[in-house]
Amino acid sequence: MKLSPSTGLTIAAACGLSVAAFAASRLTRPAVAAAVPPTPRAAIALNAEAAAAFGSIKGRLVWGGSDIPETKILVKKGQPDIKDDVCKTEDLTSKALIVDPKSKGIGYAFAYLFQPKGSNPEAEKALLAKNPQVVIDQVKCEFVPFATALHTSQKVLLKSSDPVGHNVHTYPFGQAAINTLIPPMRELETKFMPEKRPIPVKCDIHPWMESYLMVFDHPFFAVTAADGSFEITGVPVGEQKLVVWQSKVGYATTGGTRGMSVMVEADKATDVGEIKLDPAKVRN
Repeated sequence: MKLSPSTGLTIAAACGLSVAAFAASRLTRPAVAAAVPPTPRAAIALNAEAAAAFGSIKGRLVWGGSDIPETKILVKKGQPDIKDDVCKTEDLTSKALIVDPKSKGIGYAFAYLFQPKGSNPEAEKALLAKNPQVVIDQVKCEFVPFATALHTSQKVLLKSSDPVGHNVHTYPFGQAAINTLIPPMRELETKFMPEKRPIPVKCDIHPWMESYLMVFDHPFFAVTAADGSFEITGVPVGEQKLVVWQSKVGYATTGGTRGMSVMVEADKATDVGEIKLDPAKVRN
C-alpha cells in the first residue's frame, strides 16, 4: 500500500503524540513505597526488656518487745527417754522463734510479694540456673534448714544425713501430701506446686522435728537472716505488696495475706525499715 506524503505526516504525528503521552504517564505515575519488613520478635523482646525497670525491697524483722524470749530446748543432751543417740548428742533448740540478742532480729521468716505486678524472666532464669535444686536435710534429728523458700521449677532433695531412719510428712493446702520414710543416709527427689501459705513439714518418728517450706511461681522471695534482714531483688517498678510471715505469729506485716504496699523505684533499694513482731501475737 502506498501512502501519500500528507498521510505519512499524520501517522508520524499521531505516533509522536502516543509516545509522548506514554512517557508522560510514566513520569507522573505515583511512586510505590518500598515494603518495610516486620520487626522480628526477638527485636521486640529486646526493646521490651530494655524498657523494663527493676528495683529491690529490703527490710528487717525484729522483736517488738523489751525482753528477749528464751530459746526453747526440744531435746536435752543425753536425755534418757530419747532412744536414738544421734538425737541427743547436744541440746536441740527450737528454730521457730530465735531472737538475736544484739539486733533483736528474727531469722527463718518468709518475705515475699503477693501477686507481683510485672515479671522478671531474667531473674527467674538466673535463680534456676544457680540453684536448680534445693536440699532439705535431716541432721542430728532436726530439719536443716528450718525455713526453705523455693520456685516451683526447682527440684527438692529430701535427705537424711543421720544413721537412723526419718519420716518426711508434709501438710500442704492445695496438693497431695508427702508421707514417706527416708532410710538412713538416703534421699528422695521431688517437686512442689505453688502454695499461698507455707507448708509445714514434720517427722512422725521424732515428733519435735519440724520445718516450713514455701513454694512460689515467681522469683520475688527471701528468707530472713539471723539479724532479721532480707532483700528481694529484681522487683518490677511500681506498687507491690510485701508479706512477711513468721511461724509463731503468722503475718507480721499489715494487710494480712495481701501484705503491705511498697513503691519500688528503678535501680533503687526501697527500705521498709523495721517490721516489729508483736509479742502478744506469739503462739505457744
